[in-house]
Amino acid sequence: MATSRPGPNLSRIATSLGVSVATVSNALSGKGRVSGQLVERIREHAAELGYVPSPAGRALRTGRSGVLGLVLPDIANPLFPKIAQAIEFASAAAGYGVLIADSRGDVAAQTEAINRLVERGVDGMVIIPRRGTSISSAVCPVAIIDTPSTPGNTVSADHWQGGLEIAGHLAGLGHRRVLIIGNNQESNVQNDRAGGIRSGMSPGMHSETLWIARLEQKNGSGCPLGLAEKVGQGFTAFAALSDLQALRALTELQQAGINIPTDVSVTGFDDLIWSPVVTPSLTTVRMDMDRIAKIAVSALVDTIKTSSMREGVLVTAKIERVAMQLIVRQSSGLANLAQKTSDMENM
Repeated sequence: MATSRPGPNLSRIATSLGVSVATVSNALSGKGRVSGQLVERIREHAAELGYVPSPAGRALRTGRSGVLGLVLPDIANPLFPKIAQAIEFASAAAGYGVLIADSRGDVAAQTEAINRLVERGVDGMVIIPRRGTSISSAVCPVAIIDTPSTPGNTVSADHWQGGLEIAGHLAGLGHRRVLIIGNNQESNVQNDRAGGIRSGMSPGMHSETLWIARLEQKNGSGCPLGLAEKVGQGFTAFAALSDLQALRALTELQQAGINIPTDVSVTGFDDLIWSPVVTPSLTTVRMDMDRIAKIAVSALVDTIKTSSMREGVLVTAKIERVAMQLIVRQSSGLANLAQKTSDMENM
């Protein structure tokens, strides 16, 4: 059975040139006292032989692994593979590989994931934290992507501004009663989005907030949200704090025979991959994840280069928040005039 011949290593280069392995290593790494003429000879010969530096060898020489860690709160959520891809692209452009860990939605598991990445010798980490996650054990530079109101946040989408965009859009369509639908009241991101919606409402607009986790704790997982009843109370807009909750709202309303957007409007956040193809297509707010990833990774790499090894530090970036973009599609329309009349009569 034929076996592939291993690529040239430092010993082969040293032997063929009649110099020591240390001299070859210093010449290729730019360290030590090696004459310029010899450095050029060694590098030319290494190129002729097709020498490729070993990541493991480089790690031993520099004390760095060339690998970043990425800790996600729930990779089953369709948003997080999109974020992971953006981080991987930005890391690769900076010359780093990425190890991904998933907490499966559990704070203790996320802390364990951080510890595992530390044990594997990552040079730094990007963490999208669960509320209450401890990063004190991450004895390496850490970039946080969450929301600007989170202490220690490095860079993120401006979720409050995204909420303002939704509020302005619904106000412009004539909606006066808005039901905000969130999943987890403990989420900093969802609280900022909800806060932005409330803050951006025009005079005369009214909102209520429905937290699904709280409702399910009482009535069971997957229970009805009671949205048809809310329509009967005069609500004409349902502003979900993620596209996943928006899809649940769309489904429940349609099953109740309520037309979207003729009777009511539904909006979301995140612009997930299926948001343009559901019926009706979903009006939502999009994060510029590629830009966020580039800022986070660039700040992290800069910190790695200037920090002492195994030093834990929260990374800061010159740009802390990235504007979100309103994407208007078919699920939002003018407020139903009959609902508006009924609303006015009940005030």
